[in-house]
Amino acid sequence: MLYYARGSNTEDISKEEMEGALEQTFKALGPKKKVLVIPPDITRLHSRAGEITNFAWRYFGDRLTDILPALGTHVPLTEAEIERMFGSTPKSLFRVHNWRKDLTTLGVVPADFVAQVSEGRVEYDWPAQVNTLLVKGGFDLILSPGQVVPHEVIGMANFNKNIFVGTGGQEGINKSHFLGAVYGMERIMGRKRTPVRDVLNYASKQFARDLPILYVLTVLGRNSEGKLALRGLFIGDDEECYERAADLAAEVNITMLEEPLHKVVVYLDPGEYRSTWLGNKSIYRTRMALADEGELIVLAPGLREFGEDKTIDHLIRQYGYRGTPYTLMQVEKNKDLKENLSAAAHLIHGSSEGRFSITYCPGHLSREEIEGVGFQYRSLEEALKKYDPNELREGWNELPTGERVYFVSNPAVGLWAYRKKFEAGISTGV
Repeated sequence: MLYYARGSNTEDISKEEMEGALEQTFKALGPKKKVLVIPPDITRLHSRAGEITNFAWRYFGDRLTDILPALGTHVPLTEAEIERMFGSTPKSLFRVHNWRKDLTTLGVVPADFVAQVSEGRVEYDWPAQVNTLLVKGGFDLILSPGQVVPHEVIGMANFNKNIFVGTGGQEGINKSHFLGAVYGMERIMGRKRTPVRDVLNYASKQFARDLPILYVLTVLGRNSEGKLALRGLFIGDDEECYERAADLAAEVNITMLEEPLHKVVVYLDPGEYRSTWLGNKSIYRTRMALADEGELIVLAPGLREFGEDKTIDHLIRQYGYRGTPYTLMQVEKNKDLKENLSAAAHLIHGSSEGRFSITYCPGHLSREEIEGVGFQYRSLEEALKKYDPNELREGWNELPTGERVYFVSNPAVGLWAYRKKFEAGISTGV
């Protein structure tokens, strides 16, 4: 059921209007005795999910007993990050999801279905895993707020991904990421129906019908002043809620370009991006816009590691971002990578497949570390002198030297694509 739907590419929904819609919906749901909220983590700081969670706490009071950020494979939020994102919401309510433990398998999506939606690229079953708290916590409302935005693994982020990946387990996360990678990132990003989404929708319909999940989905876009505005708000418990949000996100968050880009500069906010696991959004979200033999320069002052998880960090350092054929060969030959398919998928996603160059300018990693995983290295200090993010404007810039660059201040808020490439659905998958 769709409880609330408002959105367009010109909307600017105020905080008061957003809270009014939430209050209207909560009243329509009737009294609730025990509420769980599953928001995204700090990597979705701008999603408005922090404000939604804070309002839910103020509305439900002590009936809101638990907040379980949808970490997936990410590291837990620090107290400072909780305060930054969720304001006055009590820190004592927050729980930490461990993707290797505390899991319940609701059911298994059969291998023949996975093979069908992947066009035969993979043939394995997929476990619908969630944190045990969802199943045994005795909740009569599970609130799942988050932003729908183009995503490299599933096409459009959020909806049931927030549940099955955000609170999911090692096997489910590994297999879903690998499915998306081998199907082809360029065939997935920015599209509301993909093989990964089909698998998650199957799991929702067959195994999660008894979970009282209500989705609060936001769509954000930049206004004429360059600030993020709430363009859409959709509240419901079914696919219609997601599809309405995804349609708007495609309109708001995909920048279609009529020519490929030869030089792109991306800035990664140090408060959000400390690893290439997250920072490679700079690659994912611009790869369909980059010209053959183009150059991507990533300004990454907060970069201090490759993986958010120690095991994955080690695997990235060991195998590097060296393209699909090499990575798939290593999966076949090496047990450690075969048992961590999400890492293998990430290595595929983070490679340009030799089509364009990727230069990282890190705040805390050395030249040897950056070049050791297959990227080019440039001094951050040197790069910031030439490409000052405080001076560059979103989109095209012509520097005093005459150099023409395209600037992206936050890759997480959209997708940039050369129109012909996007419409053709060009894939680097196998």
